[in-house]
Amino acid sequence: MGMGPAATRHTRRGRTPMADINVTPLVDVMLVLLIIFMVTAPLMSAGVPVDLPDSQARPLDQTPDPVNLSIAADGRVFLDKAEVDPGALGVRLAAIPRGADGKPPLVTLRADRSLDYGRVMEVMGALNHAGFNAISLVTNSSVSAP
Repeated sequence: MGMGPAATRHTRRGRTPMADINVTPLVDVMLVLLIIFMVTAPLMSAGVPVDLPDSQARPLDQTPDPVNLSIAADGRVFLDKAEVDPGALGVRLAAIPRGADGKPPLVTLRADRSLDYGRVMEVMGALNHAGFNAISLVTNSSVSAP
């Protein structure tokens, strides 16, 4: 029995074993996961559940690292995802670092639609007093809004 290259190449069934890894399914799965994370990542920025009012305004351009301020239906104020004590909002806003040009970052204010107008204006007054003049009010976009 000869032990040449032809004798070691075949198995009992007549086919050689495949030693290569097929990476096509792996790439497909990774691309699907990438798309899922790209779609869900922007949805994770809002951590406090707030019932937003409707608006027909066009969305603003997003700037990097905005300050997210949320007012819940019971009047509690959240800076990003951390709750702020009622008297400590001005101190917490003053501690936010300014940009390289000395301007404060853009503030996005999310307020529940059932809140009293005075409570929202109280928070906006604290923002203005702390030097934050660029405030974006977040709403749900709706064509049927009045």
